[in-house]
Amino acid sequence: MLYVLGVLLAFIGIALSIALHEVGHLVPAKKFGVRVPQYMVGFGPTMWSRQRGETEYGIKAVPLGGYIRMIGMFPPAKGQDPMKTRASSTGRFGQLIDEARQQSLEEVRPGDEGRMFYQLPVWKRVIVMLGGPMMNLLIALAIFTGIFTLHGVAVTTPQVSSVSECVDISRSGQQAKDECTSDMPVAPANEAGLKPGDTITAINGTDVETWDDVRTGIRENLDQPLALTVDRDGASRQLEADPIVMDMPKYDEDGGIVRDAKGEIVTERAGFLGATGTSEMEKQPVTAVPGLFGDMVADTYQLLVRIPQKLVGVAEAAFGSAERDPEGPMSVVGVGRVAGEVASSDAFGDAKDKGILLLSLLGSLNLVLFAFNTIPLLPLDGGHIAGALWEGVKKSWARVRGLPDPGPVDVAKALPLAYGVALAFIAMTLLLVYADFVKPIRLT
Repeated sequence: MLYVLGVLLAFIGIALSIALHEVGHLVPAKKFGVRVPQYMVGFGPTMWSRQRGETEYGIKAVPLGGYIRMIGMFPPAKGQDPMKTRASSTGRFGQLIDEARQQSLEEVRPGDEGRMFYQLPVWKRVIVMLGGPMMNLLIALAIFTGIFTLHGVAVTTPQVSSVSECVDISRSGQQAKDECTSDMPVAPANEAGLKPGDTITAINGTDVETWDDVRTGIRENLDQPLALTVDRDGASRQLEADPIVMDMPKYDEDGGIVRDAKGEIVTERAGFLGATGTSEMEKQPVTAVPGLFGDMVADTYQLLVRIPQKLVGVAEAAFGSAERDPEGPMSVVGVGRVAGEVASSDAFGDAKDKGILLLSLLGSLNLVLFAFNTIPLLPLDGGHIAGALWEGVKKSWARVRGLPDPGPVDVAKALPLAYGVALAFIAMTLLLVYADFVKPIRLT
């Protein structure tokens, strides 16, 4: 029952995110006078709709997106009357472009002069097309601001929470074990006399403030003697440890474990001590939100850049024996399964902790929607934004040189590329949906 509830909450969150994305387009479009015949959430057959004024509002069967239909998305061909656009090309691509123009202008009726999208000034077109992604960005910002300031951010402090008795060095990347055998060496932290409750304040005379500082100092020290300054019961103590050099997981700049395209952990030779820091939630001031949120936005764009590489790993997992990368891309099916797993498993804490995880999942999804839709390719919002900005550059250059207005940029000419992009997105979606069914990402 809890699993179904989690899936349902994920579905509602995704639907609301899509609906608000389209509202981000709808409101400025109507404000600027563009006639909008349709506002739809989903694709495929219409399940429900109502006419309000000049706009039909509705829900379609496949909840994988949404759209608003504005008249005059593409300008007529040069020299053609926008009220009487007709096909004039004989080539395959030319016919596709003409058909798109006709579809864009087929609902134009007397009185719509000046109400077509392409007739808006450049800055207004940018606002209309950017409104959708910005809505997703604002949703994510609201969610993560609440999480950062009211719940906190997970941090690991230099206070030692546990010390391992021995080290299992039989496998690459294997951490210390508590059940020791005669062939397992004593953990360096244990041998040095480090105890739970000790706070590491310096390594080799260099002050440390976070567990990342401690971890970096240990790993980079390799097999050289390590001088530890610790605070124990309010008194400073000096300890000396001899780290073991072994294959350890490699970490990126943000402290995350690095994985290859197959989702397998990348390792490197590093010093190992056998102690663990203390994890706790630390509430952040509002002034810290811009930096934390900015890092998340940057990480999201970096993820998009790596998607082609990540998809190789997804395909190998879906059609082979490789495991899914838990930090890799997934479809709405995967999001629903993860939400169900979080809601139904005791491994994720109490109801409050589960709620925070589900909100974080929704916030991350909205960040992906924001970044994805700002890619400057049709049919995405970013493609229309790029077309409008290019038109602004051309018109500004013409004014500076005293040349006639070059007119609107014909983004319809980029439609052959847009169809290719759309096919690639469809193929990616089908792969992710299939992988999420046969080899889903599991958090436990």
